[in-house]
Amino acid sequence: MRKVALITGGTRGIGLGIAKKLAQEGIDLALNGVRPESDIVEVLDELRKSGVRVEYFPGNIAEKADRETIIAGVKDKFGSLNFLVNNAGVAPRVRADVLEVAEEDFDHLMDINLKGTFFLTQAFAKWMMEIRKSDEDTPLSIVSITSVSAVLASTNRAAYCMAKAGLSMMSQVLAVRLAEFDIPVYEIQPGIIETDMTEKVKGVYQDRIQNGLTLEPRMGKPEDIGKAVAALLRGDLPYATGQILALDGGLMVGRL
Repeated sequence: MRKVALITGGTRGIGLGIAKKLAQEGIDLALNGVRPESDIVEVLDELRKSGVRVEYFPGNIAEKADRETIIAGVKDKFGSLNFLVNNAGVAPRVRADVLEVAEEDFDHLMDINLKGTFFLTQAFAKWMMEIRKSDEDTPLSIVSITSVSAVLASTNRAAYCMAKAGLSMMSQVLAVRLAEFDIPVYEIQPGIIETDMTEKVKGVYQDRIQNGLTLEPRMGKPEDIGKAVAALLRGDLPYATGQILALDGGLMVGRL
């Protein structure tokens, strides 16, 4: 039976890097994003060239009605789900100092990056539990893409850091709760990755990297994250539920 993965924010940036690698693994893809399908036809067609089934489920995970539509769509189109990859997220609308963050900007980011992800994961975790009860052997797992910002403080991205830290704890709690159902839960903390989210500050980061910010002298690529997710879903890292993988080029290695 073919395996199915839902990737939120799966049609651009890190999410697309993950989708490409999973397609190469022969995993059918349920992709979520906020753009209309007409805007991403080329992306979907390119993924289908790997010979996998690709379906698109548009919706803003911050909205309860959209989450319900996504869940219903996946159940209707695929009938089952093996893997949930939580990747959807937004950058701060304004990079304001922590003492100047506007409440509406805080709510906007938290609703998508933390609240929406949590409740979508809650719903799919319940479904996975039901799947496990009827099939002891099918592979099931949840992977959340957070950020080194879950542990590194940025005074002009306070809400973003707080949301990522919240997702990190979400993964820990779910790892505990789902262990009895043999559903491993993982977290990946990317470092500085080349995406449209980092495009505006790419030059700044590249300068800092050349001056020793990371041990590996380059920005990460979406496919770096994709390879790690593929390894987790293949089961290449067994006996490791609840673990955090920091893919940061050595950014967080302590140095004297």
